[in-house]
Amino acid sequence: MTDYEGLRARILALTDDETDAIALMATLACEIHHSDDRFDWTGFYRVSEPGLLKIGPYQGGHGCLVIPFERGVCGACARTGEVLQLVPDVEAFEGHIACSSSTRSELVLPVRDAQGAIIGVLDIDSDQPDAFTEQDAAELAGILREVFGKTAA
Repeated sequence: MTDYEGLRARILALTDDETDAIALMATLACEIHHSDDRFDWTGFYRVSEPGLLKIGPYQGGHGCLVIPFERGVCGACARTGEVLQLVPDVEAFEGHIACSSSTRSELVLPVRDAQGAIIGVLDIDSDQPDAFTEQDAAELAGILREVFGKTAA
């Protein structure tokens, strides 16, 4: 399990005074990915134009390059702005986009800038079924708010 207190402290130390969203995404993707063996793919999809996500900084194998808001777990998160898309079995999620055949469960959180606009989503995939908990979602959402709440779109 992730030591969220330690992860938060490392991320805040590494990102202190940084406001560039892509630099922040790269740092978070690396730190989150290496914090827990459950995390098989960890990365960001950025809002590149209305209704469209494009791959951003990530750790793991290749991801999908483009995801419309109307498709997949990441698209649903970006479209609805819901605090989390916690998917214990990706095969049971209608419209799931299989970027990797090894993915069994997924956690996707919206990323908002200081004005509250969605600038992307954090996507974490696991090769284990039902790998994520409500605690994972709450802790990661808090880190995202703290880090990206100082950025502007």
